[in-house]
Amino acid sequence: MSPASASAENAPRRTRSDGRATRRRILDAATEEFAQYGIAGARVDRIAANAGANKARIYAYYGSKEALFDAVLADNVTSIVDAATLDPADLPGYAVSLYDAYLANPLWLRLATWTRLERRPTGPLFSDGPALDEPKLALIAAEQQQGTINSDYTPAEVHDMVIALSLTWAPVSVTTAATPNDPESVHSRRRHVLRTAVAHAFRARQ
Repeated sequence: MSPASASAENAPRRTRSDGRATRRRILDAATEEFAQYGIAGARVDRIAANAGANKARIYAYYGSKEALFDAVLADNVTSIVDAATLDPADLPGYAVSLYDAYLANPLWLRLATWTRLERRPTGPLFSDGPALDEPKLALIAAEQQQGTINSDYTPAEVHDMVIALSLTWAPVSVTTAATPNDPESVHSRRRHVLRTAVAHAFRARQ
């Protein structure tokens, strides 16, 4: 094969690779932008500048700012839903792991908050959220059958309330918002309180 033929054969592959890299840069820049400003406040020209792309390319890929937000959310939904590994035998540990995950990844919660405010004001936060949660709910149900988790609640209620408790001091909390710069003694106290509260809330009745 001549050098010219080899170059021609490899050109489309490089183009596709460049396209994937551009989309990745756009999604990363858009994640930061939407997390900071939401849909209404986000600016596509700022996303384009931060991504090293142009506005025309962004609209060609995604069609609208709202569709770009949806693409960003889809890109992050698995990370948000699976922020921590659920061990149904250790719901307190799961709650603490969620606290730490949210503390380390505040962008996830900001995106979730903007989604609730601007895209899905009622019902499940994510359209496919219930399906994504099914494996966790099955684990909780099995543990309830074993008699270690209070069966007065449905598995979904248990899961929802554990998440809600883990958000008590989250970076988007309406009471006290945690930051990584808080003293470690404060984080330790919150983890202890969270662990204790979840243990008491969902312990099976004797």
